[in-house]
Amino acid sequence: MTAAPNQSFALIPASYVYLRRGDEVLLQRRAGTGYMDGHWVAGAAGHIEPRETAQAAAVREAMEELGVTIAPSALEALTVMHRTDGTSNPREQRVDWFWTSTEWTGTPRIIEPHKCSGLGWFQMTALPDPIPEYERVVLIPWARNALPVTTTHGFLASDS
Repeated sequence: MTAAPNQSFALIPASYVYLRRGDEVLLQRRAGTGYMDGHWVAGAAGHIEPRETAQAAAVREAMEELGVTIAPSALEALTVMHRTDGTSNPREQRVDWFWTSTEWTGTPRIIEPHKCSGLGWFQMTALPDPIPEYERVVLIPWARNALPVTTTHGFLASDS
């Protein structure tokens, strides 16, 4: 299903959570989902549910995927990304909130082994491969303290 050029669409919202420990970031390796399996991604991430804020989704996803509790006040917003896969497919028009926290309760662990085949701490300057390109757009500038408040991915250069 594709949208007509002038047809409006609803953005699909998601929250991503990167736990940070000094110069290290926690990433998980996706598995068994059919989407980006084998890629290293944010420690926790998922769609924002109806009537849920982006921040509340981040807290929920951290508990559901890593088994850790993060106080909303311990979350720091990194960037908000408007992204697309370059098509007019309404399911690929997205807005993503990226968060980080250095404070949580509990030990991060794999809670959903049917979706995750690995969990590891990586130096921000020595990230594993592969990582989805849209997450690299966040991770690389963040490591250099040069991440803008808003980012885009998948649009033509003339569109950004």
